Amino acid sequence: MKECKVIRGGEGFHGKQGLDYFSGVSAESSNSTGICMHMLVIPPGAKAKPHYHENHETAIYQMEGVTEFHHGPNLEFTSRVEAGDYVYIPAGVPHQPYNPGDKPAKALIARTDPNEQESVVLIGAAS
Repeated sequence: MKECKVIRGGEGFHGKQGLDYFSGVSAESSNSTGICMHMLVIPPGAKAKPHYHENHETAIYQMEGVTEFHHGPNLEFTSRVEAGDYVYIPAGVPHQPYNPGDKPAKALIARTDPNEQESVVLIGAAS
């Protein structure tokens, strides 16, 4: 039987990308089959390892602070994301988020794969 579920508090976990996430909705927490949603807090100066998500799209809502991210086949583009901005990242597009500021940045992240880390693919070193 399908049922609604409230997930309280979100435990932290360290992702392959090198950042710490707070669990929300996922296959593990709610038996979801097509979506996961977590919160990410990026400390000042922190950055993820360059990566892409092989088989799923990502949608991000920047709740607090400012981040930037390199993206594109060779991470050749850079975009700035401010509180209130939304970001869409297609499946297979390399990206590397980071916090250039002096305050923590907080974002809500939703992906079309219910298993957060399953299709994360790390790529070679970049800035």
